[in-house]
Amino acid sequence: MLFNSIDFAIFLPIVFALYWFVVNKNLRAQNALIVVSSYVFYGFWDWRFLMLIFFSTIVDFLVGKGLQRVSQKNKRKLLLCTSIVVNLGFLGFFKYYNFFLDNFVDAFSILGYKINANSLNIILPVGISFYTFQTLSYTIDVYRKNLNACRDFVAFSAFVSFFPQLVAGPIERATRLLPQFYSKREFNYAKAVDGMRQILWGLFKKIVIADNCAEYANLIFEQYDTASGSTLVLGALFFTFQIYGDFSGYSDIAIGTARLFGFDLMRNFAYPYFSRDVAEFWRRWHISLSTWFRDYLYIPLGGSRGSAWSKVRNIFIIFIVSGFWHGASWTFIIWGALNAIYILPLMLFKINRNNLETVAQGRVFPSLREFLAMLLTFSLTVFAWIFFRAENVTEATHYIMGIFNSSVFSVPNLKFDGKLTVILITIFVIVEWMNRHKQHALELISSTAPRWLLWSSYLLILFTIIVFAGELQEFIYFRF
Repeated sequence: MLFNSIDFAIFLPIVFALYWFVVNKNLRAQNALIVVSSYVFYGFWDWRFLMLIFFSTIVDFLVGKGLQRVSQKNKRKLLLCTSIVVNLGFLGFFKYYNFFLDNFVDAFSILGYKINANSLNIILPVGISFYTFQTLSYTIDVYRKNLNACRDFVAFSAFVSFFPQLVAGPIERATRLLPQFYSKREFNYAKAVDGMRQILWGLFKKIVIADNCAEYANLIFEQYDTASGSTLVLGALFFTFQIYGDFSGYSDIAIGTARLFGFDLMRNFAYPYFSRDVAEFWRRWHISLSTWFRDYLYIPLGGSRGSAWSKVRNIFIIFIVSGFWHGASWTFIIWGALNAIYILPLMLFKINRNNLETVAQGRVFPSLREFLAMLLTFSLTVFAWIFFRAENVTEATHYIMGIFNSSVFSVPNLKFDGKLTVILITIFVIVEWMNRHKQHALELISSTAPRWLLWSSYLLILFTIIVFAGELQEFIYFRF
C-alpha cells in the first residue's frame, strides 16, 4: 500500500478510529490492532511474503528469550548466530542470489571455463532490508545486554511490523522503539496535529518534487547517449532532488503517521543538501541507516581507532557494505566506494566533526566560505548519484563522459513543464533553507499563529499538491 494512494487515505482513518475509539483502553488490544493493520498494509503488495516477516518475528522473539535465559558464552553466541544467519540468509537469497550467481559465472568465463547456471526469477519482498536490520538490532542489543528480551509476542510483533516505517524506515533501534509498545499511550492533540503537518509536507516532497523530477530524470537517463552535456547535468540534478524528495518525503509521512498513534520515530533526514562536507552529509542523510552501520559494524571493527590502515579499511568496509545494502549491482558498490573516498581525507586529518552545528546558525545567508563548501559537497553528491541511478556501470561511465565535453556549456533542452519543475525545486529549496533548524519545514507554522493563517498555509500546500502533482511513482526505496 502506497502512502500516496487512495487506499492509504481510506486505510489510515479507519485504523486511527479503531485505535483511539474502540481499543483505546486496552494496551494489548492496541498492539494487536497495530499487528493486524500492519499485516494488511504489507499484504497489499504480496500476501505471500507475510509468512516471511512472521517467521522472522518468531525466530528473533525466541532467540531473544533464549539470550535472556542463557548465560554460557558459547550458547549465547550460537543463539545470536542463529538470528543473524536466518535474517541475513533470507535477505541474501531474495536480494543477492542472482547477483552472486551471475558474477560467479562471469568470473569463470574470464578464466576460459563455461558454467551453465540459470538465474532464478526471484521477487524481492518489499522492505526486507529495513525490517531485517530492525530485528537484528533487537537480537544484537539483547546479546550485548543493552536490552531485556521482550516477553510479549504481540508487542514484539507490533515492533517488527509497525506499518508506518515497515517498508522504508526509519530503521528503528529496539532500545528506542520497543519500550514504546509497553507503555500506555494517551492521545496527544498537539503531537497529532504536528504529525499531520509532517505528513502534509512529506506528501508535498513526494508528489510535487520527487514525482515531477522523476519524469525528467527518467527521460534524460534513458536518452543519455543523445543528450547534450548540460542536459545530462540537469538530469543528474533532477535525480538528486527526486531521491531526496522521495525518501525524505516517505520518512516524513512515516514519522507523522506514527505520531498520530502516540509513537516517536527517530529523525531520518536533517536537510542533507545544506552540508558543508561529506561527513556532515552522512550525519544528515538516512540517519537511521548511517547510525546502524556505525554502531553495529563500524565501531565493532575498531572505528576510527588504531592505525591509518585500519581507519582506511573500516571506512571502505562500511561504505561498500552500505552501497551493497542498497542493491545487488556494481553501481551501488561504486557509489559506496566513492563516498568512502570523499570522506577518507576528513577522517584521516580528523576534521570530520568540524561541522556539527546547523549552517549559518542565527543568520539568513551563509558566508562565502560556507556557500562554497556546500556547493562542493553538493557537487560531489550529485556526481555519486549518477552511479546510484544508472542501470549499470557502462551506462554510468558513458553518462559522465557525455557531461565532460563542450556541450556542457550549451542551453539544456527542456520543455515548459521541466522549467516549471525547476521553479518548484527552487521554491522548495528556499523553504527548506528557511527551516533548516527545524525538525521539518512546517514547524515554521506556529500553533499560536492566527487560525486563518494556519489554514491558509495548509490549503495552499494542499492546492499545490493537487495542481502540480507529478505522475504517480512508487517510492524509490521500496526496491531496497
